[in-house]
Amino acid sequence: MLYLVGLGLADETDITVKGLEIVRKAERVYLEAYTSILLVDKDKLEAFYGRDVSMADREAVESFSDGILAGADKVDVAFLVVGDPFCATTHTDLVLRARTLNIPTKTIPNASILSAIGATGLQLYNFGQTVSMVFFTDTWKPSSFYDRIAENRRIGLHTLVLLDIKVKEQSLENLARGRRVFEPPRYMTVAQCARQMLEIESSRREGVYGQDSLAVGVARIGAGDQKLVAGTLTQLCEADLGPPLQSLVLLGRRTHDLEREFMAEFAVDLQVFNEVWARDYEGKQ
Repeated sequence: MLYLVGLGLADETDITVKGLEIVRKAERVYLEAYTSILLVDKDKLEAFYGRDVSMADREAVESFSDGILAGADKVDVAFLVVGDPFCATTHTDLVLRARTLNIPTKTIPNASILSAIGATGLQLYNFGQTVSMVFFTDTWKPSSFYDRIAENRRIGLHTLVLLDIKVKEQSLENLARGRRVFEPPRYMTVAQCARQMLEIESSRREGVYGQDSLAVGVARIGAGDQKLVAGTLTQLCEADLGPPLQSLVLLGRRTHDLEREFMAEFAVDLQVFNEVWARDYEGKQ
């Protein structure tokens, strides 16, 4: 059996009891290490699980999955995923490959950012499409996320923005020269995301959001030191939420007073927050 085991969002103790039992009896254990990260080192996982854990980077999963699947029709293999296993399409592809080899699969769900974002106080059934924000370069500033946010905004829904992480990435020069030299890991911050969003708005000029649009930044959600900050995009451009991982939510106009009351607790500037809410969000649909 190939088991896809969700690990939750924060540390080694977030795994479910069912997932832990599977990990402890599996013949081999892999940790997917590129779509997200846990907030603890692999050593802590191994100590808690009582098992050796092999790291599986993007290349191993997408190009050399045969090694992960080898023998999984005869023994149990555990593939560990931060959050919930099916929050990344890569893992759907792994299951499809297993099926072609007649390897049975089973999924052990866990908390993901898609559900944990409810910690902001925003009601989950008022979220629209989730989008991703990548690191811009001098020559590459993709804006496809803007169109998805515009669709959400037209029907008043909130937008969860997932922020880019770069783990075991090669520079264009090293890639072109075939050198397996990797860049240091990089994790986008809420401030970087807010600045890039305003940069795209200034070029698209379609009024989907602006400097005074309300948003919520979250960091290390589910951990003991999680941090939440609510304010305008301009304010969030200067917000320091500390270490990764971080995400951002743009507020839709379909809001409720309970959401405002909940978010007021972590507003950058409560007076500004209440003024913008009353002007642009209260009673709007």
